[in-house]
Amino acid sequence: MSLTSCGSLPGTGGHSRTVRVWLMKGSASDEFIQQFTKDFESKHRDTRLDIRIQEWGGIGAKVNAALKDGPKTTGGPDVIEVGNTQVAMYADSGALRDLTLESVRDLGSKDWLPGLADPGSINGAQFGIPWYAANRVVVYNKDLFRSAGITELPRTRKEWIKDTEQLDQGDQQGIYLAGQDWYTLSGFIWDEGGELAVESGGLFTGALDTPAALRAMDFYRRLQALGDGPKNADEAHPQQADVFAGGNIAQIIAVPGTAQAIVKSNPELKGKLGFFPIPGKTAGKPAAVFTGGSDLIIPEKADDADAAVDVVEALAGEKWETELARTMSYVPNKTTLAGAVKGEEGTAAMAAGAARGRATPNSPQWAAVEADNPIKPYMTKVLNGEDPGTAAKAASKLLTDELVER
Repeated sequence: MSLTSCGSLPGTGGHSRTVRVWLMKGSASDEFIQQFTKDFESKHRDTRLDIRIQEWGGIGAKVNAALKDGPKTTGGPDVIEVGNTQVAMYADSGALRDLTLESVRDLGSKDWLPGLADPGSINGAQFGIPWYAANRVVVYNKDLFRSAGITELPRTRKEWIKDTEQLDQGDQQGIYLAGQDWYTLSGFIWDEGGELAVESGGLFTGALDTPAALRAMDFYRRLQALGDGPKNADEAHPQQADVFAGGNIAQIIAVPGTAQAIVKSNPELKGKLGFFPIPGKTAGKPAAVFTGGSDLIIPEKADDADAAVDVVEALAGEKWETELARTMSYVPNKTTLAGAVKGEEGTAAMAAGAARGRATPNSPQWAAVEADNPIKPYMTKVLNGEDPGTAAKAASKLLTDELVER
């Protein structure tokens, strides 16, 4: 699929250069892309945009090939949207343009969400420019909260556990939390001051067996027990939206867009779903959360790096960040733009959590970890009663082994 402008703009001598842009399927609507293209080309009359939509499946190999060969030989991109946790893998090849100067001078990097900015920064150089974020919140059934007499949403972990215990009665589940939802566990670990892995001298060591990480796993265990989520599966097996749609579950932890899938499965829940940030240890400070989303990168071999930078600066600038957030219900790349989604309950809850968002360890090997993730079976072992310290130590060793540079 390719979305491009048609020919040259009236009154111009034609486009003297073309910037090829790869965006991922589902990241932006057709209307957004068309409006952005029209606006950009009207302000850069010598530039034509060639925006092509890519599938997430198999994108890693495709991007690596484009970075290696360069646009001239492959017809590949000058600007690429990549997952925020993928930047380190691509930067490791030495094939990305250093955008540190533009980040500080033109893009206001001091206000970027850490969960997007940190993965794009390698050894002090900024290779990935934050584009948009999404993170988990608590999606809840307003009717079940009301029936349980809960009139104020929990703001601390202690209040959250108390309310969830009150909601977990009879056939009703206080919360549906799959046993291997490691994204949610990651947030609890960061909230305790721990890490998934720590880096020293360029080497990463698994840190699931630290006191902070063990406290997080214990809280996860207590919360998970207040429902019937499977101990040996993640949130996609089965899809938790489908389970929640049954109507007897008070809460799940998911991105706000999950509500659309819930209502589609059970239209009777329309207007009955609410959202709040995952509570932290103290009131007024939501829990740390895993921040998903996308960064924009420019290959070192881009045909026209200056024009590519113009495109990135426009996409990541205030005008189009605001438009994208409102159109797609995303969190914009800066904390200062959170007001753009203030009127949307789910997105506003997401933005509150995003201010404390984090990402996975900034290792080029992290993709290998997720392909065979030792955190998930570790969680199942603890939930099934195995000694947490012993299970965590074994999982940390596996993490360390997988994070060794190859």
